[in-house]
Amino acid sequence: MSTAGSSSSRFDVVVIGAGAAGLFCAGVAGQRGLKVLLVDHSEKVGEKIRISGGGRANFTNRDLDVRAPQRHFIGDNPNFCRSALSRYAPQQFIELVQKHGIAFHEKHKGQLFCDGSSQQIVDMLLAECAAGGVELWQPCKVGSIAFSASNADGTGAGSYRIESSRGPVETPKIVVATGGLSIPQIGASDFGYRIAEQFGLRMVAPRPALVPLTFGGDAWAPYAELAGLALPVRIETGAKKEKMAFLEDLLFTHRGLSGPAVLQISSYWKPGAPLTLDFAPGVNVAEALGEAKLRSKKRIANELAALVPSRLADAWVGQDPALQRPVNEAADKALAALSERVARWQIVPSGTEGYKKAEVTAGGVDTRDLSSQTMESKQPGLYFIGEVVDVTGWLGGYNFQWAWASAHACAQSL
Repeated sequence: MSTAGSSSSRFDVVVIGAGAAGLFCAGVAGQRGLKVLLVDHSEKVGEKIRISGGGRANFTNRDLDVRAPQRHFIGDNPNFCRSALSRYAPQQFIELVQKHGIAFHEKHKGQLFCDGSSQQIVDMLLAECAAGGVELWQPCKVGSIAFSASNADGTGAGSYRIESSRGPVETPKIVVATGGLSIPQIGASDFGYRIAEQFGLRMVAPRPALVPLTFGGDAWAPYAELAGLALPVRIETGAKKEKMAFLEDLLFTHRGLSGPAVLQISSYWKPGAPLTLDFAPGVNVAEALGEAKLRSKKRIANELAALVPSRLADAWVGQDPALQRPVNEAADKALAALSERVARWQIVPSGTEGYKKAEVTAGGVDTRDLSSQTMESKQPGLYFIGEVVDVTGWLGGYNFQWAWASAHACAQSL
């Protein structure tokens, strides 16, 4: 794969963004015989892959149901992702990983990780690009993009002229794979959104997703001291048809809540809405404390510590003098209130940790202006794939699978 500026500045397709979707799309398109240029402004390609999954890349999820993939995705039109995801399934990417001799394991809930470093996935994608003769310009900044129709009346395929820091490029097709706004410290930008708006495409307002939630004020003070405590919970938000719940691990932080449970629910949470947490899922807390009252002389905190971590039990009991006594001396009303708190703790986040800590960006290019079959926009020859599109997956490899599937659908149509 060449990394120098080309003497010829004309390509069949230019892919902008060398992340998961861009690398994969360029490789597939190149291997289909197209002359492909892949451009990225960063010093390193695939940085989001490299840092994902604790450095082991949670590269897909085996549990994705290709008949109803929208179940694991959000967006203004979750059904949009069905076409691409049903045509390029997790098993197909797994076979590519196996072909490259990369060892992997399933952690839980279908999540697949490399046994070794996530760099293996980046190297695999670069090898696929090399096999397709893809030319890589990187680091290379893209300036303006101009479109000219091939015919005077505005019809015909037309052509794009891209001004870049390595010179001008002409191409009939551009694939925008520039990701979202999450993790700006590794080069995230709004470039893709600006290109979409330049060509009159609609946008769904971007927002941080799969992100820790924060809680302000004095009310959080007793819980800030629990930073580092993790436990399994059931977490819920929304009402009626919009209700969403997850059974996952929760992590207390100095500023709020994180862990898989909170990252998952954050994509569904709306500012001002409460979260409801069950800290002892599957346990009838009222019954357990009622029985303890009949047979035990232990302090309430000690009995509660049999159901939730002792640090959490102490934090709750410490806030209410009526609970700082042996369980057999407690008022039924006090125990009932405590039980309700453990099983249905309602709390309203003040906000999120923002793009700096968000794993992905929700929102993006409106799917109403894209073809679900080809990822081409209503602007001829302009395609959008991956995170830049208003399709956001659950935690656990779903967003990478969307990157692979949308890239594959696009490359097949080029």
